[in-house]
Amino acid sequence: MDGKAPLNGNEEWKQVDDGLSVRDRIENTYSKGGFASIDPTDLHGRFRVWGLYTQRKPGIDGGRTATLEPHELEDEYFMLRVRIDGGQLTTEQLRVIAGISMEFGRDTADLTDRQNIQLHWVEVESMPEIWRRLEAVGLGTTEACGDVPRVVLGSPVAGIAADELIDPTPQIDEITARFIGDETLANLPRKFKSAITGHPSHDVVHEINDVAFVAVDHPELGIGYDLWVGGGLSTAPRLGERLGAFVSPERVTDTWHGVAQIFRDYGYRRLRNKARLKFLLAEWGTEKFRQVLQDEYLGYALPDGPPAPKPLTQGDHVGVHRQKDGRFYIGVTPIVGRVSGPNLARLADLIEAHGSSRLRTTPHQKLVILDIPEDRIESLIAGLDDLGLSARPSLIRRGTIACTGIEFCKLAIVETKAYATDAVLALEERLAGIDLPHPISLHVNGCPNSCARIQTADIGLKGQLVTIDGEQVPGYQVHLGGGLADPHREEPELGRTVRGLKVPADGIADYTERVVRRFLQDRDAASDESFAEWAHRADEEALV
Repeated sequence: MDGKAPLNGNEEWKQVDDGLSVRDRIENTYSKGGFASIDPTDLHGRFRVWGLYTQRKPGIDGGRTATLEPHELEDEYFMLRVRIDGGQLTTEQLRVIAGISMEFGRDTADLTDRQNIQLHWVEVESMPEIWRRLEAVGLGTTEACGDVPRVVLGSPVAGIAADELIDPTPQIDEITARFIGDETLANLPRKFKSAITGHPSHDVVHEINDVAFVAVDHPELGIGYDLWVGGGLSTAPRLGERLGAFVSPERVTDTWHGVAQIFRDYGYRRLRNKARLKFLLAEWGTEKFRQVLQDEYLGYALPDGPPAPKPLTQGDHVGVHRQKDGRFYIGVTPIVGRVSGPNLARLADLIEAHGSSRLRTTPHQKLVILDIPEDRIESLIAGLDDLGLSARPSLIRRGTIACTGIEFCKLAIVETKAYATDAVLALEERLAGIDLPHPISLHVNGCPNSCARIQTADIGLKGQLVTIDGEQVPGYQVHLGGGLADPHREEPELGRTVRGLKVPADGIADYTERVVRRFLQDRDAASDESFAEWAHRADEEALV
């Protein structure tokens, strides 16, 4: 064990107060005294447990991100993360989020790649009323951030897809009901990310979660889940690994709890940058991890199980799809996850006008609208287009996501949303009429921490200062050929880098157009070669 004594600053304050109790101080002290009344340790540590981070003060360039102290970087406003386990929303809930955005968040709203919705410009004085409104409709921000069990990713088409193997909603509901806000799991070494899917497209990026359950049909035991552990990206990316264990639906919650307790009890706490579960798995290996899970936490052996078959369809659910009940779900994409409070309110009205009251967020910064009658599909799609939500997007728009970037994030070095949006619009013009064989994923991140999953994209851009023609400017290091569950590749794989390959922040479209055209020129069409396959075999000269 790495030790339980205080080993870094975060561990010291967590042993005094792990953060769950800070809500009382927010409601009864800080909301009345204002920003200046907030204890610094609460502000920079415990607030996260309730989904609150201070946002970046406007006007501070990326070159100063690493040189300024947190109090010099931060504004007196907060990013607020609304937790949406499984991505499941009603139009009533959506309308409440929209109202909070408009009244307290200057109309901001972003879809994240963790199925949450993030708001900005929130003041601490507003938090009691915001929590009241969210919790009145069954939403919240408990443990949306911090060294705790984060949102549980779930298949966006759980319970409705005609081709799903099992609906994971009961498992997600049981985990969140039993363990979110549980004091015994409120002081983990670092964040703990979970994912569960019953859909054959493997639509929850399970390979990069700390624990994940992927539906599989066991030849003797029937439908259950294949257990994965130890995935994570950031500056030391590592794909998760199968434990080779089959988990029946009724054992998912206890197995999840067992893995979380292993992380709590054995996870490293000495250095923050080594405190994710992936580092423990790398030392132990899968055999020891499974043995400890069974012997010390479950009290029984899990049966061996087969891997889930390779997915045959794209997992973002964009487009029109028939549900198991004969109605339809429609997956739509905004540009790089950016929406707004007013548009979310209009979306709730539009969905209800077309006979539905349900929608889902996705791990790909998309939305899925459920329960649409066949004769209302085209009318809904037209209305969605008016809101900037496309059910038939270009393959570039469909595959592009971006993190928060320097606009709001204190860790960022480079802007992301605006540059990525400009690139999507430019590429749609430049590549118009060109028939891309598959969607090409373009992920834009404002710093090395990979919130936008740069190592798992066809083209991943990591924000940093770069030198172009002797001048230091905001830009990106390029990662190429990454991908997770994908019908066009045999195994998940991290992207490759080319030494010295960097692009300026305003050069995303130029570089992407150049490398995509080279791919189309060089690819092996006979084998239906994907961009990722080509990027891994291509000479460096072809990638610059």
